Amino acid sequence: MDLVTFKNAQGPIKERYAKDTKAALLTLRAQGSADEAAVTCKVETGRGLALAGIHPKCGGSGLELCSGDMLLEALIACAGVSMRAAAAVLGIALRSVNVRAEGDVDLRGTLGIDPDVPVGFREIRLAFDVDADVSAAQLDQLAELTDKYCVVFQTIQSRPKTSVSIKQARH
Repeated sequence: MDLVTFKNAQGPIKERYAKDTKAALLTLRAQGSADEAAVTCKVETGRGLALAGIHPKCGGSGLELCSGDMLLEALIACAGVSMRAAAAVLGIALRSVNVRAEGDVDLRGTLGIDPDVPVGFREIRLAFDVDADVSAAQLDQLAELTDKYCVVFQTIQSRPKTSVSIKQARH
């Protein structure tokens, strides 16, 4: 979507959600199926199936996608879109934006080697290379708005309430 169309589309949406808070609620869903013959999971992406597996440093083949990489990729996607949206709202022309994310995981936790080592990312770093004629203050404002409005980044930071359920499927 081009920037003008984006800006024009957001106005009425914002007005509607300000008046009707229930209309602003969105439930996103994802689904997949774990393979019966391999340690993999097929994830429906809306654009096709993604086959996720174990990272090679944990014994995987390296042929499948790593869910940790997929999390960082989702962060990059969301942060890049959020920065472009913030720039559009602020009227800042960006020639290009390159986004990088990296995260550190201590695999002793994931592999159950040391119960004192937490499972998951210990640290995630998000970085941008922005090509634009902007001041340092404008770059700071872009970074602040991107941080504030990037759903994936805010979700990682805020540790939302989570739950797991399991039931036996009937055949």
